[in-house]
Amino acid sequence: MNPPTSPAGDGVLIVGGGLVGASLAIALDAAGIKATLVEAAAPRIDAQPSYDERNLALARATVNGLAAIGVWPHAAAQATAIRHIHVSRAGEFGSARIDAAKHGVDALGWTLPARELGAALLRRLDTCTRLTRLAPAKLESLEAQPQGWRARIRTADGECVIDAALLVGADGTESFVRSQLGIEAVRYDYEQTLFVATVTPERAHANRAFERFSDEGPVALLPLAEGRCGLVLTVPAEAADEVAALDDAGFLALAQQRFGWRLGRLSRPGKRHPYAIHRVAAQRLTGPRAVLVGNAAQTVHPIGAQGFNLGLRDALTLAELVAAADDPGAPELLERHAARRVPDREGTMAMSHGLVRLACLERPALAPLRSLALLAHDRLAPLQDRLARHGMGFRGEPPRAVLERLP
Repeated sequence: MNPPTSPAGDGVLIVGGGLVGASLAIALDAAGIKATLVEAAAPRIDAQPSYDERNLALARATVNGLAAIGVWPHAAAQATAIRHIHVSRAGEFGSARIDAAKHGVDALGWTLPARELGAALLRRLDTCTRLTRLAPAKLESLEAQPQGWRARIRTADGECVIDAALLVGADGTESFVRSQLGIEAVRYDYEQTLFVATVTPERAHANRAFERFSDEGPVALLPLAEGRCGLVLTVPAEAADEVAALDDAGFLALAQQRFGWRLGRLSRPGKRHPYAIHRVAAQRLTGPRAVLVGNAAQTVHPIGAQGFNLGLRDALTLAELVAAADDPGAPELLERHAARRVPDREGTMAMSHGLVRLACLERPALAPLRSLALLAHDRLAPLQDRLARHGMGFRGEPPRAVLERLP
């Protein structure tokens, strides 16, 4: 007996229900587009690996977009506004500061735990009316069709077949869809490990976010509720096991030494979670009636916290174009999507890669140049305006949804 086949051959098949894939599914549903979302994890907050302990720095454009698709009302109460950003390098005199009020907004962005954003996405997914959700489910195979793709999917109830006019790979850094499309990816190992945790500073964070560079890598503090801060500490990969083995006092001492005393003594560390850092960039974003979004398209260094922000702009741009088209997989639509994503994608990737290579490079001769560059961004209005705009997620031709102002 053949497995049942979906009659929705004109719809969109999204493989991967993490933060970006779920956002895309919601955006398509809001636009009245029929779609199927396939996710390996069960639809629970404790089952989805991307709904983890990271503290996400959501750019203003990202929050605008989440508000436009109805997700932000489910998350706003757990978010903390970022009204000031301070960037510096250990041992050097330059620094750059961005102040929300100076740029005419109430916040540059918001900090939100990934698990809280995940919970908000799940609540919003429950209200979708044109979306089919298959979870837990596994994509077994893909077969190209004249007008789309045929996917065989294994679910708890057996195998089913989905025909779709557009295939979307939102399945992460090691994307199965990307490999099946034959799209190569350029990889770069930063030889760094990221530790995330929460700490309590002695002095109030006052809605300030800090990014501090050093020879060992960047460290950041993000404002959280109840006076807490999200700590993001990068260490050389060869030191990761040693750092993981530190007791709380030893870990705090390392964080203090790397961050400094701008907020006084750090205390009460939460549980630590390590992440190896790699850069993975697909050599192209599209294939025949197929497109990559989020980490399947590009996985960037977490410096500047641009990963999910960039991925959401992928998703919302695609949803905007599909909503205005008769055929969601038309070649000209996918060409338009790729062209619109080029300035944002390449600019953001170059910024994150360039910063970590230049700002963390152990070359004393570069110190004056780095300090002068930070001072220029702090003192020269055109440079600061550009830095603030890009930091808020407005680069290239952004999707219309992110340009809507919050109420």
